[in-house]
Amino acid sequence: MAVAAEAPTRVVVESTPAAADPAPLGLAAFALTTFMISGHNATFIPDLIWVGLALFYGGMAQLLAGMWEFRNRNVFGATAFSTYGGFWMSLGIFVVLAVVSKSFGGALEGANLPNAIAWFMIAFAIFNTYMLLWSTQVNVAVFLVFATLEVTEVLLAVGNFQQAHGNATPYIVHLAGWVGIATAACAWYASAAGVINGMKGTAFLPVGAPLHLANGMTHRRHQHA
Repeated sequence: MAVAAEAPTRVVVESTPAAADPAPLGLAAFALTTFMISGHNATFIPDLIWVGLALFYGGMAQLLAGMWEFRNRNVFGATAFSTYGGFWMSLGIFVVLAVVSKSFGGALEGANLPNAIAWFMIAFAIFNTYMLLWSTQVNVAVFLVFATLEVTEVLLAVGNFQQAHGNATPYIVHLAGWVGIATAACAWYASAAGVINGMKGTAFLPVGAPLHLANGMTHRRHQHA
């Protein structure tokens, strides 16, 4: 009796092409937009020039970086970039509505505007606090971005609350502007390091080791903000 031999089954595995690291883009978008609004708060850059950047660079581009970080299965970068992309888009559209809509702008007369901005900053400072803690598991450069950003947000909240309660001297907001410029510098450095290190495949610009690794867990090399 003849027995027919079965041909071996071929299993074809298609690998998904690796995506480029979106973190340098997110950091650059965050840095430039932060620099422009902080320069205004520090009084050497005109107002409203940052609004378009907030909507399309710090906002849209950073949000896209966050979406790509989901593709990379990087929960920290995805959460950070997506949130701060939303931060800039929210702040930008808030200003646009305040300027172009009489009813919206009318609701922000007097102390309402600085009071609203203060609460906006407090809400994001809460988010930034736990991201600051988790940034200790990324690297020193990213930790410095979140640390300086924490100070910036707190100072902006305090300064705007003071203005809402009649303090006409915005020195705390001016100070927040200079700290914000330091935040932008840290983010630009982390972005530049991410670009050149990704191009060369080696740590050409150092970003520092993680400050803390819980239970010795494996850390993936990424740069975020």
